[in-house]
Formats: sequence, structure tokens, C-alpha cells
Amino acid sequence: MTILRYCSTDFALQSTKQTRMIRILWLLILILISTLFAYTQEHTSFADAENELETLLNSLRDAANDAEKKERNEVFRAKMEEVLSRESSLSYPFSRLTTVGFIPSPDKLVRVVNWNVEQDDKTQKYFCFIQRYDEKKKELQLNEFTKGNDVMPLRPTEILQSNQWYGALYYQIIPFEKGNRDMYLLLGWDGLGTTSNMKMIDVLYFSGTLAKLGSPVFKVGSETFKRVFYEHSEKTTMTLRYDDKYERILFDHLSPESKNLVGHYSYYVPDLSYDAFELKNGKWYLKEDVIAVNGKTSEKIEVIPVDKNGEIKYDENGDPIKKRIKNKWENPSNPNAPAGGNNHEAALPEVDPSKEAKKEKQTKEKRKWFQKKDKRDPSNQYPYSDWKKSKPKKKKR
Repeated sequence: MTILRYCSTDFALQSTKQTRMIRILWLLILILISTLFAYTQEHTSFADAENELETLLNSLRDAANDAEKKERNEVFRAKMEEVLSRESSLSYPFSRLTTVGFIPSPDKLVRVVNWNVEQDDKTQKYFCFIQRYDEKKKELQLNEFTKGNDVMPLRPTEILQSNQWYGALYYQIIPFEKGNRDMYLLLGWDGLGTTSNMKMIDVLYFSGTLAKLGSPVFKVGSETFKRVFYEHSEKTTMTLRYDDKYERILFDHLSPESKNLVGHYSYYVPDLSYDAFELKNGKWYLKEDVIAVNGKTSEKIEVIPVDKNGEIKYDENGDPIKKRIKNKWENPSNPNAPAGGNNHEAALPEVDPSKEAKKEKQTKEKRKWFQKKDKRDPSNQYPYSDWKKSKPKKKKR
């Protein structure tokens, strides 16, 4: 009887454990189903909102004049603000809004939402929201950059509040640290008008819940700037991008097309040299004449080799036989080179010494004005800065 009692008790305990496990399993299934249902509902809600935004955006782009653009853009802007204020909107891609920029930071904590409206006179009006997830408060915050009622300088030099925006289209955001504060570089573009465009590098950071622009982190020689602008001819494009490999901001150096156009930025073009800002201890230092290199390339490439007679071999289908080789420079005199080891000597044209001497003299004269000390100084792009004027020399009596 004692043995039966123990067996009965053990069976009851096992049955109770199994019942608990089944209940826990069912509870987990219910939680999973509820989560999936909530996600589906939320995704459907954002998809519906995106459909509405797409319709409003298409209507804006079809506007015939400035008055229609202003009216339709205000409806689109209001709907965008409402959608971006929703929780979880930070991770939704809005991929169907192809003429609106959604630029996330690499840390996924900040996103710039940005678009432009071209006016009848070819000038631009810009609109921008900044989404930020506050990890401490566990909440989504939304800021809007707007132009104030006061007349803004073209290239402001001070720290700007969200209602003092100069207007731009941002296309890249790079996080960095200054002391204990998280900051973000913003690379942007402004289509000024029919003769010139402008690129800029600015700094985004947060004071409490408020977004601000500008910080004294750009070191150019002995001077410090809160942001930098580069105006150039509308006929050309300027490279301004973050170089991941070397962790720097790489950009074209701009120069006037001729020496009598110094200061007329609608005639500034890339001169085939590059400068960079490199980060050190929370500040970005200008480095001149850096070497710009392409990103990582494939280790091997396909080529069509030729034999020693310069002929290509074909397979049975009539296609040229290809060979995979290392993607590196090969000495053409090497007999194992893909080209067959053919020696090559360049044919040089005959040179008139008198003409060469005259050409060299003209080149040196051109460099005198082209290589002035301040040619790489971004302060040249600040018409609102205080200019240092040299004192006139006294004449000797």
C-alpha cells in the first residue's frame, strides 16, 4: 500500500508539472500571436499612411505654380508631421516617397527627413524634420527645422535654433563624439539659383529634446568655424562625402576659373586636388592636398588574354576564352603577364625647346596668383565674416 501511495503521489506531481508547462506554452503562443497581430496592424497603418503621403506628394510635384506648390506642400507637411510623430515610425522606410530623403544615422538613433520644392524662378524652398530616439527616456522625439521671420544671412556663422534654419537638402549623416556629447555631421546641398550651387558641412546635436545646428569643431589653421560652406559654379559638381576607409570628410578643392574671378563663386570649379577634414579629439582638422582613393575593389577580374602573336583563343562555341587574374598592376615586360610579355616603348613627340621654355614661364606666372596663402581657407566663402585688412605701408620720405 505504501508503494502504491508513493507512485500515486509521484504521478500527481508529474501531471501537475505537465499541466504548468502546457499553460506556459499556451501563454507564450498567445503572446507571440498578439505581438504579430500588433505588428501587422502597425505595419498596415504605416502602409496606409504612406499611400496617403504618396498621393499628396504626387499632387505637390504636379503643381503648376508657386501658389499651388505652397498650398499643396502645407497639406503634405502637416500629414508628414503627424506620421513621423507616431511611435515606431523611425524604423519604417517610406520607400515609395522617392523625392523625399530619409537619411538614417549609422547608430539608428537619428533620422533626417528632408525635401525641396523648386520655385518658378529656379530657387529652392526646403523642409526638414529630425527624428530622434532618446535611449534614456525611451521615447521618440520630433523636431522641425524652419526659417524664421528675420532675414537670414546666406552663410550663418552662429549656433542656430530649429527656427533659424538656412535651408538645405542633407544627404549624409556621420556620428562623432565631442567630449561626452553625441554629435552628428550633416553633409548637405543647396541649389542657390541659376548660376551657382553650394555644399555645406554642419553639426547637429541635441540640448534636452531640442535640435540645434552648429558647433566650433572645424579647425582651419588657427581659425575655428561652426560650419563650412563651399559655393561653386552651377555648371559643375563638387564631391563632398565621408570616406569610411580613412574616416574623414573628403572634398574637391575649389578654385576660380581665372585670377580676375577670385571671390565670384559662381565661377569656382574643382581643380583636381582634394582636401579633407579629419577627426581628432572631438574636432575636425583641415588637411590639404590629400590623396583620394577609390574604395575596395575586387581581388580578381576576368580578362581575355592574347597569345604571343597577339591572337585571341576561342572555345568550341566561338566565345573568347576568359581568364581570371589578380586585380593588380602587372609589368608589361613580364613574360607571365596576361598581355603576353610584350615590351612597349612610348613614342614621344619632338619638342621645340623655345616653345617649352615659354610655356613653363606662363605656367609659373599662373601659379603665383593660383597658390595664394588663403586659397584653401573656408572663410573665403563667408561674405558675412569680419575680413582682416592689411594696414597700408607708409611711404619713405
